Amino acid sequence: MEMYLQFGFGMMDHCRQLLGQWSGGTVALSPRDLTDDQLIRLSGDVRRIQNGYVLLDPQFYLPHSDHERLCSHSYWPDNYQTSVFWQGPPLSQLLTTLLAKNQQLGCRAFILPGLLATQVDDDWLAVQTAIVNEAESLPSPLPRIATIALSADATRDSDQIGNLVEAAENWPVDGFYVVAEHPDGNYLVDDPNWLANFLDLAGGLRLLDREVILGYCNHQILCAACVKVNAVCSGTWMNVRSFFPEKFQATTDEEIKQRSRWYYCPQALSEYKIPFLDVAKRQGVLDEMRPPQELDGGYTSVLFSGAQPSTVDFSEQAAFRHYLHALRGQVGTAVLGTFDDTMAHHEQALTAAETLLDTLHAAGVLGQKRDFGDIIDVNRAALSILRTTRGPMLRHRWATLQ
Repeated sequence: MEMYLQFGFGMMDHCRQLLGQWSGGTVALSPRDLTDDQLIRLSGDVRRIQNGYVLLDPQFYLPHSDHERLCSHSYWPDNYQTSVFWQGPPLSQLLTTLLAKNQQLGCRAFILPGLLATQVDDDWLAVQTAIVNEAESLPSPLPRIATIALSADATRDSDQIGNLVEAAENWPVDGFYVVAEHPDGNYLVDDPNWLANFLDLAGGLRLLDREVILGYCNHQILCAACVKVNAVCSGTWMNVRSFFPEKFQATTDEEIKQRSRWYYCPQALSEYKIPFLDVAKRQGVLDEMRPPQELDGGYTSVLFSGAQPSTVDFSEQAAFRHYLHALRGQVGTAVLGTFDDTMAHHEQALTAAETLLDTLHAAGVLGQKRDFGDIIDVNRAALSILRTTRGPMLRHRWATLQ
């Protein structure tokens, strides 16, 4: 399993720096956050890095969007009419223009547009089928990746997930780019059925022998290694670590309002505002929050230098890069040789995080809304369901899933 960078507000330098440090990687570009000239410039910068690759997320989830930058791109239709758009020339024009943009940017694959499904019904499936069939008719050397974008309610419904996997088996595509809205706008999902269904969807798609990329992820989705997805995408701000459809409407300044610095403690699967690291120092537990050396990346040593954490220069930039570097390290070791070993690895990680969190909570060190304490049982339940539902087939097919 790989980690891709999900591009978001202000991430151009982060992409260049991190991919340079990692000797390569993939960036999922965002038309919402980049002008056409910036797309061209950044894609060129990434591809000039050894083993650097780009993908273009067309972000056509809400065709009636009024987001100024997103709608300014050449592929976005001037006049979207639901009743006629998905039949004939308008759809062909959208895909032709998007394919040309992918080729101009040097993308390694062609992510097809896909509508947000408030529910997976016959109408939505008909649109998805029209998109993939039209894309198949276009001459292109690029692999085709179908977008699957789901509302929180659709993801909660196991019948809809089952119908979706059944339909997707017949789509003429090479893979799937899956994004799913979090319930109630939560950063960490506290609904075990949502997470179980998300894993069931990803597992069902992987068992079709197609590539599966999960977009807009945070560390809670490390458990997707248990269905052997090919990649998860994550970024800096919360709205590129969870799928928030409203961000594709009129421009918001959410990104520049939330300026708190957060430290990600990978072994606790939790993030902390810096004043809580001061509490940890006073309580003698700060060293237990130090990241393993292989997950540090050189960004956090100043927090553990002996000084009061709130007095040192731990910048927003360092906080973001540490999160992404640490998550990439966790992703890189998340898949083991067998299904059972991978499941055990993630269940052990939950137990280790729970033990550390008990110590930190007793000392008054809390992650507030980014504390994984109440989420551990959510992930445990979802993994238990996965073992029952997809487990036998994943166990049998594990070695052949590439």
